[in-house]
Amino acid sequence: MRCTVFGTGYLGATHAAGMAELGHDVVGVDIDAGKIAKLAGGDIPFYEPGLRKLLRDNLAAGRLQFTTDYDLAADFADVHFLGVGTPQKKGEYGADLCHVHAVIDALVPRLTRPSVLIGKSTVPVGTAAELNQRAAALAPPGVDVEIAWNPEFLREGYAVHDTLHPDRIVLGIQQDSTRAEGAVRELYGPLLEAGVPFLVTDLQTAELVKVSANAFLATKISFINAISEVCEAAGADVSLLADALGYDSRIGRQFLNAGLGFGGGCLPKDIRAFMARAGELGADQALTFLREVDSINMRRRTRMVELATAACGGSLLGANIAVLGAAFKPESDDVRDSPALNVAGQLQLNGAAVNVYDPKALDNAQRLFPTLNYAVSVEEACERADAVLVLTEWRQFVDLDPDGLADRVRARVIVDGRNCLEFARWQRAGWRVFRLGAPRPSGDRERGGAGRSASGRRGLAEIASAAEPGAAGRRPRPSGETADSFAMASSADRR
Repeated sequence: MRCTVFGTGYLGATHAAGMAELGHDVVGVDIDAGKIAKLAGGDIPFYEPGLRKLLRDNLAAGRLQFTTDYDLAADFADVHFLGVGTPQKKGEYGADLCHVHAVIDALVPRLTRPSVLIGKSTVPVGTAAELNQRAAALAPPGVDVEIAWNPEFLREGYAVHDTLHPDRIVLGIQQDSTRAEGAVRELYGPLLEAGVPFLVTDLQTAELVKVSANAFLATKISFINAISEVCEAAGADVSLLADALGYDSRIGRQFLNAGLGFGGGCLPKDIRAFMARAGELGADQALTFLREVDSINMRRRTRMVELATAACGGSLLGANIAVLGAAFKPESDDVRDSPALNVAGQLQLNGAAVNVYDPKALDNAQRLFPTLNYAVSVEEACERADAVLVLTEWRQFVDLDPDGLADRVRARVIVDGRNCLEFARWQRAGWRVFRLGAPRPSGDRERGGAGRSASGRRGLAEIASAAEPGAAGRRPRPSGETADSFAMASSADRR
């Protein structure tokens, strides 16, 4: 079967390669000629494990091609997937649908046969119905265009697996529609034969499935992080508490890892857009709890800075800090709304010299935060460090040898922002280990930065002016936006 995929970011490129892997002839479409040239040459403009091989295999097999030509795409197939980005509007909570509208406006007038347009992007409920009216007004005479919605459930870092081995397929269709369901059943035939659950719903339900899933996951993460704050106050250990909760089959252990909180291009923007859309529908009170979910999540970043300050003796002025991690999660180079980078920026604003290392995200991090220092290895980042902060749980960092690292640092102090380290192993090696949601190391006290040179220190106002990215021409903060979120809205949606 033939199909096209509009948008070649994390979602679109993976979906295009995945559909080709299932045996279909696929054209990926994007307005970015540079991105298309890379993909057509067998390269990907971002890091996603397994995708490069999948891409090259299907390019070589002749099942996959890429283009910027909408005329070619319109003529190539009768089934078109929409996988473009839906970023948060600047200064608002709502989703920006300009990319979705642009595809509809450019594609539909070029169609010459009855076609099915299947949305993959995360959109506010009611979008599909609006697009159906938009497409009907743009379609040439006699060309019937049907809108359906097939939300994606991909996890960055596991996108190839999630495409080829999904835990369910959801399809929203118009009432009495058979064409869209038939096309999707054929496209996903190998997956359905393997027993993947297939749920057919109305359009509105399909749109709500993805945002509801993200809202639930965000709530679970913020719940355990709120409990983490109580654990710190009470002297309890949130990791042991989460283990105990996880044995309850009604709760489960997944997403109960207390730490720095969530980021990236999906969960933060999706829960905010969900709240905004609920308000437009007159159901804003139903989702007021998501404001607290968001607030708890953003507060974790400030809490991490406070913990790092305590680890450095009560002051960050003149401290040399190693930050391990820049991506918002491991197995990704995505730095959109990265908690790790946000914390690194705040540490610098408070007078620390910050050295960042990440195995995959350094280039993207440097574009977003050019004023930070970037190292080419863990060892370089940790050279003469007063504290080492693990802020993204890459396996490379989890497996670090505390004895081997000890010779590099000035002080054996490590701050585990993801509760991912075997802290007893680090303690045995003589390290003082600070963790979110756990008691402080014995004998900890704020020492006012004793032992660190004060030479070369600048005033906080001067440091802040020099350190904040894009300070000369940055946008005003919208009402309610905190300093914790300054790294988020400026980053581009990379779908």
